[in-house]
Amino acid sequence: MRNVFSRLTSRTVFSGRAFFSGTFALAGAMLALTPAQVSAAPGGYNATLQQALAAPKQGILGDVLWKCAGDNCTAANAGSRPVVMCQRVAKKFGTVARFTAAGAELSADDLTKCNAK
Repeated sequence: MRNVFSRLTSRTVFSGRAFFSGTFALAGAMLALTPAQVSAAPGGYNATLQQALAAPKQGILGDVLWKCAGDNCTAANAGSRPVVMCQRVAKKFGTVARFTAAGAELSADDLTKCNAK
């Protein structure tokens, strides 16, 4: 009985290299799609950088996942104060030219505070 079971399980997709290579292929495909999906997050945060990034980047800032491609960065709104979140983005990705939170744009004074740190 044991021999029959081992023969059956050795031929499934969950055994050996087949399982792991399939898992890694799926994970790679999902990561490859991530930068292309960067777009304005309605109700979230949206930052336009003064200088475009050379390559897409991601970062977790204050428990919020930010995705950036070119000069555009987006994240879901986590309830943090917009100026504080903008400061985190500026520190991690570079000078922010424009920042919106839930569709409301930061004032010129707040944007100056954002880039000061």
